[in-house]
Amino acid sequence: MSDDLPPVLTVTAEGPVRHVVINRPDELNAVNADLHRALAEVWRRLAADREARVVILTGAGRAFSAGGDLDWIMSFLDDPVARDESIREGARIIEELLRFPLPVIAAVNGPAMGLGASVAMLCDVVLMSERAYLADPHVAVGLVAGDGGAAFWPLLTPLLRTREYLYTGDRIDAATAVEVGLASRVVAAGELLAEARELAERLAAQPPEALRGTKRVVNMYLSQALAGPMQAGFAAEVVSMQTPEHRERLLALRDRAR
Repeated sequence: MSDDLPPVLTVTAEGPVRHVVINRPDELNAVNADLHRALAEVWRRLAADREARVVILTGAGRAFSAGGDLDWIMSFLDDPVARDESIREGARIIEELLRFPLPVIAAVNGPAMGLGASVAMLCDVVLMSERAYLADPHVAVGLVAGDGGAAFWPLLTPLLRTREYLYTGDRIDAATAVEVGLASRVVAAGELLAEARELAERLAAQPPEALRGTKRVVNMYLSQALAGPMQAGFAAEVVSMQTPEHRERLLALRDRAR
Protein backbone atom coordinates (compact mmCIF):
# COMPACT_ATOMS: atom_id res chain seq x y z
CA MET A 1 0.00 0.00 0.00
CA SER A 2 2.72 2.48 0.94
CA ASP A 3 5.43 1.29 -1.47
CA ASP A 4 5.07 4.41 -3.61
CA LEU A 5 4.82 6.82 -0.67
CA PRO A 6 7.97 8.40 0.77
CA PRO A 7 9.27 6.75 3.97
CA VAL A 8 8.23 9.81 6.00
CA LEU A 9 4.65 8.43 5.93
CA THR A 10 4.15 4.70 6.32
CA VAL A 11 1.01 2.62 5.88
CA THR A 12 0.65 -0.91 7.23
CA ALA A 13 -2.31 -3.28 7.31
CA GLU A 14 -3.65 -5.19 10.30
CA GLY A 15 -6.73 -6.99 9.06
CA PRO A 16 -9.25 -4.30 8.09
CA VAL A 17 -7.33 -1.59 9.99
CA ARG A 18 -4.75 0.61 8.29
CA HIS A 19 -2.03 2.17 10.45
CA VAL A 20 -0.71 5.45 9.05
CA VAL A 21 2.41 6.66 10.84
CA ILE A 22 4.01 10.08 10.46
CA ASN A 23 7.62 8.96 10.37
CA ARG A 24 10.20 11.68 10.99
CA PRO A 25 10.84 10.92 14.66
CA ASP A 26 14.25 12.62 14.83
CA GLU A 27 12.56 15.87 13.75
CA LEU A 28 9.49 15.36 15.98
CA ASN A 29 7.58 14.52 12.79
CA ALA A 30 7.78 18.09 11.54
CA VAL A 31 6.21 18.42 8.10
CA ASN A 32 8.64 18.85 5.21
CA ALA A 33 7.91 18.86 1.48
CA ASP A 34 7.82 15.06 1.15
CA LEU A 35 5.57 14.57 4.17
CA HIS A 36 3.24 17.39 3.12
CA ARG A 37 2.83 15.81 -0.31
CA ALA A 38 2.28 12.37 1.20
CA LEU A 39 -0.40 13.69 3.55
CA ALA A 40 -2.21 15.08 0.53
CA GLU A 41 -2.00 11.81 -1.43
CA VAL A 42 -2.50 9.05 1.12
CA TRP A 43 -6.22 9.50 1.74
CA ARG A 44 -7.30 8.89 -1.83
CA ARG A 45 -5.13 5.78 -1.97
CA LEU A 46 -6.59 4.45 1.26
CA ALA A 47 -10.10 5.14 0.00
CA ALA A 48 -9.36 2.85 -2.95
CA ASP A 49 -8.28 0.01 -0.64
CA ARG A 50 -11.30 -2.31 -0.73
CA GLU A 51 -10.20 -4.27 2.33
CA ALA A 52 -9.76 -1.24 4.59
CA ARG A 53 -12.45 -0.33 7.10
CA VAL A 54 -10.76 1.98 9.62
CA VAL A 55 -7.57 4.08 9.79
CA ILE A 56 -5.40 4.84 12.82
CA LEU A 57 -3.17 7.90 12.40
CA THR A 58 -0.26 8.46 14.80
CA GLY A 59 3.32 9.68 14.97
CA ALA A 60 6.57 7.79 15.35
CA GLY A 61 8.62 8.49 18.45
CA ARG A 62 7.79 11.25 20.95
CA ALA A 63 5.58 13.50 18.84
CA PHE A 64 2.46 13.35 16.71
CA SER A 65 3.73 16.24 14.58
CA ALA A 66 5.54 19.41 15.61
CA GLY A 67 4.05 21.36 12.69
CA GLY A 68 6.00 22.75 9.76
CA ASP A 69 9.69 21.92 9.36
CA LEU A 70 11.65 25.14 9.93
CA ASP A 71 14.03 24.65 6.99
CA TRP A 72 11.12 23.97 4.64
CA ILE A 73 9.20 27.04 5.82
CA MET A 74 12.34 29.16 5.58
CA SER A 75 12.64 28.20 1.91
CA PHE A 76 9.34 29.97 1.17
CA LEU A 77 10.84 33.36 2.03
CA ASP A 78 12.60 33.48 -1.32
CA ASP A 79 10.65 30.91 -3.34
CA PRO A 80 7.08 32.09 -3.99
CA VAL A 81 6.40 29.15 -6.32
CA ALA A 82 7.11 26.62 -3.57
CA ARG A 83 5.16 28.77 -1.12
CA ASP A 84 2.06 28.86 -3.30
CA GLU A 85 2.30 25.13 -4.02
CA SER A 86 2.40 24.44 -0.28
CA ILE A 87 -0.80 26.43 0.17
CA ARG A 88 -2.57 24.51 -2.60
CA GLU A 89 -1.35 21.24 -1.13
CA GLY A 90 -2.44 22.28 2.37
CA ALA A 91 -5.95 22.91 1.10
CA ARG A 92 -5.90 19.49 -0.54
CA ILE A 93 -4.91 17.78 2.74
CA ILE A 94 -7.94 19.25 4.47
CA GLU A 95 -10.29 18.55 1.55
CA GLU A 96 -9.14 14.94 1.26
CA LEU A 97 -9.57 14.34 4.99
CA LEU A 98 -13.08 15.81 4.92
CA ARG A 99 -14.19 13.62 2.02
CA PHE A 100 -12.36 10.47 3.15
CA PRO A 101 -15.08 7.81 3.57
CA LEU A 102 -13.62 5.67 6.37
CA PRO A 103 -13.45 6.56 10.06
CA VAL A 104 -10.03 7.86 11.13
CA ILE A 105 -8.80 7.59 14.71
CA ALA A 106 -6.03 9.99 15.69
CA ALA A 107 -3.76 8.49 18.35
CA VAL A 108 -2.07 11.70 19.47
CA ASN A 109 1.04 10.36 21.18
CA GLY A 110 2.83 13.67 21.77
CA PRO A 111 2.88 17.31 20.64
CA ALA A 112 0.49 18.12 17.78
CA MET A 113 1.22 21.63 16.58
CA GLY A 114 0.14 23.80 13.65
CA LEU A 115 -0.75 21.57 10.73
CA GLY A 116 -0.23 18.57 13.01
CA ALA A 117 -3.01 19.81 15.28
CA SER A 118 -5.25 20.52 12.28
CA VAL A 119 -4.77 17.03 10.86
CA ALA A 120 -5.45 15.43 14.25
CA MET A 121 -8.65 17.39 14.82
CA LEU A 122 -9.99 16.59 11.36
CA CYS A 123 -10.00 12.92 12.35
CA ASP A 124 -13.26 11.33 13.49
CA VAL A 125 -12.03 10.39 16.97
CA VAL A 126 -9.09 12.07 18.72
CA LEU A 127 -7.46 10.00 21.47
CA MET A 128 -4.78 11.94 23.29
CA SER A 129 -1.98 10.58 25.40
CA GLU A 130 -1.84 12.19 28.82
CA ARG A 131 1.60 13.46 27.76
CA ALA A 132 0.35 15.07 24.55
CA TYR A 133 -0.68 18.65 23.88
CA LEU A 134 -2.10 20.77 21.05
CA ALA A 135 -0.92 24.19 19.93
CA ASP A 136 -1.27 26.44 16.92
CA PRO A 137 1.72 28.84 16.93
CA HIS A 138 1.05 30.47 13.54
CA VAL A 139 0.47 33.97 14.93
CA ALA A 140 3.61 33.74 17.08
CA VAL A 141 5.70 33.35 13.90
CA GLY A 142 3.88 36.12 12.05
CA LEU A 143 1.41 33.96 10.14
CA VAL A 144 -2.36 33.81 9.89
CA ALA A 145 -3.56 30.44 11.23
CA GLY A 146 -4.90 29.66 7.78
CA ASP A 147 -4.34 25.93 7.42
CA GLY A 148 -7.24 24.99 9.66
CA GLY A 149 -7.01 26.58 13.09
CA ALA A 150 -8.78 29.87 12.45
CA ALA A 151 -11.34 28.22 10.18
CA PHE A 152 -12.47 25.15 12.09
CA TRP A 153 -11.43 25.46 15.74
CA PRO A 154 -14.47 27.75 16.27
CA LEU A 155 -16.67 24.84 15.09
CA LEU A 156 -15.31 22.60 17.84
CA THR A 157 -14.74 24.81 20.87
CA PRO A 158 -16.20 28.06 22.29
CA LEU A 159 -15.15 31.11 20.35
CA LEU A 160 -13.62 32.88 23.34
CA ARG A 161 -11.37 29.92 24.08
CA THR A 162 -10.47 29.62 20.41
CA ARG A 163 -9.37 33.24 20.20
CA GLU A 164 -7.07 33.04 23.18
CA TYR A 165 -5.38 29.82 22.02
CA LEU A 166 -4.91 31.00 18.43
CA TYR A 167 -3.80 34.51 19.33
CA THR A 168 -1.21 33.31 21.87
CA GLY A 169 -0.20 29.90 20.50
CA ASP A 170 -0.36 28.54 24.06
CA ARG A 171 -0.19 24.80 24.61
CA ILE A 172 -3.44 22.97 25.35
CA ASP A 173 -2.85 19.92 27.52
CA ALA A 174 -4.79 16.73 26.88
CA ALA A 175 -7.32 17.17 29.68
CA THR A 176 -8.10 20.74 28.61
CA ALA A 177 -8.38 19.66 24.97
CA VAL A 178 -11.09 17.17 25.96
CA GLU A 179 -12.80 19.75 28.18
CA VAL A 180 -13.11 22.32 25.38
CA GLY A 181 -14.02 19.85 22.63
CA LEU A 182 -10.74 19.57 20.72
CA ALA A 183 -10.22 15.90 21.60
CA SER A 184 -12.38 12.90 22.41
CA ARG A 185 -10.68 11.51 25.49
CA VAL A 186 -7.39 11.22 27.36
CA VAL A 187 -5.61 7.86 27.44
CA ALA A 188 -2.64 6.72 29.51
CA ALA A 189 0.49 7.00 27.38
CA GLY A 190 1.28 3.30 27.52
CA GLU A 191 -2.23 2.32 26.50
CA LEU A 192 -2.81 4.76 23.63
CA LEU A 193 -2.26 2.45 20.67
CA ALA A 194 -4.05 -0.44 22.37
CA GLU A 195 -7.07 1.81 22.96
CA ALA A 196 -6.93 2.99 19.36
CA ARG A 197 -6.80 -0.60 18.09
CA GLU A 198 -9.68 -1.69 20.29
CA LEU A 199 -11.84 1.16 19.01
CA ALA A 200 -10.75 0.50 15.43
CA GLU A 201 -11.81 -3.13 15.72
CA ARG A 202 -15.20 -2.07 17.07
CA LEU A 203 -15.71 0.32 14.17
CA ALA A 204 -14.47 -2.21 11.63
CA ALA A 205 -17.18 -4.60 12.83
CA GLN A 206 -19.96 -2.08 12.20
CA PRO A 207 -22.03 -2.34 8.99
CA PRO A 208 -19.77 -0.48 6.55
CA GLU A 209 -22.37 1.34 4.49
CA ALA A 210 -24.19 2.60 7.58
CA LEU A 211 -20.93 3.84 9.07
CA ARG A 212 -19.74 5.51 5.87
CA GLY A 213 -23.10 7.13 5.25
CA THR A 214 -23.22 8.51 8.78
CA LYS A 215 -19.73 9.96 8.44
CA ARG A 216 -20.63 11.50 5.08
CA VAL A 217 -23.65 13.30 6.53
CA VAL A 218 -21.76 14.52 9.61
CA ASN A 219 -18.92 15.85 7.47
CA MET A 220 -21.35 17.74 5.26
CA TYR A 221 -21.78 20.20 8.14
CA LEU A 222 -18.03 20.69 8.38
CA SER A 223 -17.54 21.01 4.63
CA GLN A 224 -20.32 23.58 4.26
CA ALA A 225 -19.20 25.59 7.27
CA LEU A 226 -15.56 25.58 6.20
CA ALA A 227 -15.97 26.48 2.52
CA GLY A 228 -15.65 30.26 2.97
CA PRO A 229 -13.38 30.44 6.02
CA MET A 230 -10.81 27.99 4.62
CA GLN A 231 -10.45 29.93 1.37
CA ALA A 232 -10.14 33.18 3.28
CA GLY A 233 -7.69 31.62 5.72
CA PHE A 234 -5.30 30.34 3.08
CA ALA A 235 -5.45 33.65 1.19
CA ALA A 236 -4.67 35.58 4.37
CA GLU A 237 -1.86 33.17 5.24
CA VAL A 238 -0.19 33.82 1.87
CA VAL A 239 -0.29 37.56 2.53
CA SER A 240 1.21 37.11 6.00
CA MET A 241 4.00 34.93 4.56
CA GLN A 242 5.26 38.01 2.73
CA THR A 243 5.43 40.37 5.72
CA PRO A 244 8.67 41.55 7.30
CA GLU A 245 7.41 40.42 10.70
CA HIS A 246 7.18 36.82 9.51
CA ARG A 247 10.68 36.94 8.03
CA GLU A 248 12.06 38.39 11.26
CA ARG A 249 10.37 35.77 13.43
CA LEU A 250 11.62 32.91 11.25
CA LEU A 251 15.17 34.20 11.20
CA ALA A 252 15.09 34.53 14.99
CA LEU A 253 13.82 30.96 15.31
CA ARG A 254 16.57 29.70 13.03
CA ASP A 255 19.22 31.52 15.05
CA ARG A 256 17.93 30.02 18.30
CA ALA A 257 17.89 26.54 16.76
CA ARG A 258 21.58 26.70 15.81
